[in-house]
Amino acid sequence: MKLIRHGNLGKEKIGVQIDAKNYDLSSFGEDYNEQFFENNGIERLTNYINENKDQLKEIAADSRIGAPIARPSKIVCIGLNYLDHANETGAAIPKEPIIFFKSTTSVVGPFDDIMIPQDSEKTDWEVEFGVVIGKTARYVEEADATDHIAGYVLINDVSEREFQLERGGTWDKGKGCDTFAPMGPYLVTKDEMSDISNVGLWLSVNGEKFQNGNTKNLIFSVPQLIAYVSKFMTLLPGDVISTGTPAGVGLGFKPPIYLKVGDVVELGADGLGVSKQNVVAFKL
Repeated sequence: MKLIRHGNLGKEKIGVQIDAKNYDLSSFGEDYNEQFFENNGIERLTNYINENKDQLKEIAADSRIGAPIARPSKIVCIGLNYLDHANETGAAIPKEPIIFFKSTTSVVGPFDDIMIPQDSEKTDWEVEFGVVIGKTARYVEEADATDHIAGYVLINDVSEREFQLERGGTWDKGKGCDTFAPMGPYLVTKDEMSDISNVGLWLSVNGEKFQNGNTKNLIFSVPQLIAYVSKFMTLLPGDVISTGTPAGVGLGFKPPIYLKVGDVVELGADGLGVSKQNVVAFKL
């Protein structure tokens, strides 16, 4: 299934995409959140759709599409997880996964604007393959890791490089600004993607392609990441792991290229759809 959420920011309703058409599922009475995934929500929703398929109402074509999951308890990100990206930034190849976080307030829909933060001159892009946790994971063995997956989602890990790298401390303050985590257009349930070790992903700015990578080049695979992260924190249903970005980020060019007001960012991944964000000035 392809799970969607639609409607105004903060007031989204749930839905599903079937044969490239979006349908409302608000009558199901739940949101795609921790409780939904924890209580066998995908199976229950599948049954509901099968029983009510003829009564589903199509969503208006101009409806806003939101992030496909409600605000998760955490967004765990993995840094420098593609060899080519580590090389372009001049960083050492990590011996263990590098973990940082994006604030949950950074989550927006796949077609919402990216806002340049106040005092920012180095806002950058990063296309990423995201994993949505389906059941609680603590000290998970790598062999059992995929049992804890609900599905997958396209993510733009927008980053402010000065905040991230030049202001001291951890990376988090360059990662969690408002609008810095566009997600979607949909969550693809695990059963629809048979091989996540060979997923192409790309990103362009103003029609020029900058990133063109594949998950086969991950340094640490999805099962390795779930097992590793679960040794340091409990992963809850609905949590997101953003697995890293391939080469082609603005920081890696000489001189670097950063986003500016008026730019248009487009990104996509095999099986996960395409998203598009306009870059605007910060506004309250």
